[in-house]
Amino acid sequence: MKLYLDTANIEEIREIAGWGVLDGVTTNPSLMAKEKGDYRKILKEICDIVKGPVSGEVISLKNEEMAKEARVLAALSEHVVIKIPCTVDGLKATKTLVKEGIKVNMTLVFSANQALLAARSGATYVSSFVGRLDDIGNPGVLVVKDILAVFKNYGFAAEVIFASVRHPEHVRQAALIGCHIATIPYKVFTQLIRHSLTDTGIDRFLKDWQTR
Repeated sequence: MKLYLDTANIEEIREIAGWGVLDGVTTNPSLMAKEKGDYRKILKEICDIVKGPVSGEVISLKNEEMAKEARVLAALSEHVVIKIPCTVDGLKATKTLVKEGIKVNMTLVFSANQALLAARSGATYVSSFVGRLDDIGNPGVLVVKDILAVFKNYGFAAEVIFASVRHPEHVRQAALIGCHIATIPYKVFTQLIRHSLTDTGIDRFLKDWQTR
């Protein structure tokens, strides 16, 4: 499973990229709003650090405006992927952009039916928001499992992104069901490496060594 970092914070990206396990980054307007500076400059800097897929989201809601905005963002770097919401206009814009060779991450997907349409439109990535589904009592992992089954049935090339990750258990669930990608907040990413028994083991080894 590929591991993406869900943030627009440059320092967080540099830190996780330094671990040697980072495959890409996803951003959105909410994450970008937390950072100071020009949106496009930040997106370009993230691409330069990661040198892998970096999702930048359009703000427009109409087909033509989405496509126009997307072309500007895609021109920043070969690594930019355009995040487009799963709407009728989003499907239209995706179809247009894909024909132009621009990769799309269809976002805010909450059902297998939406994912099916996203894949048919030519999206490279389909982001299913697991945490938000969990919030309304609809187990998000089961929705992603259905999406993966549908994609396998028809040989869709789109990769499924396990998004809206809230805790390490979500990452475990994503890996167990064979999800292609998990996009993970910085806090959760750092929790993945921690275990009390690892810390205890290190302390014991060091104490034993000191008695040598």
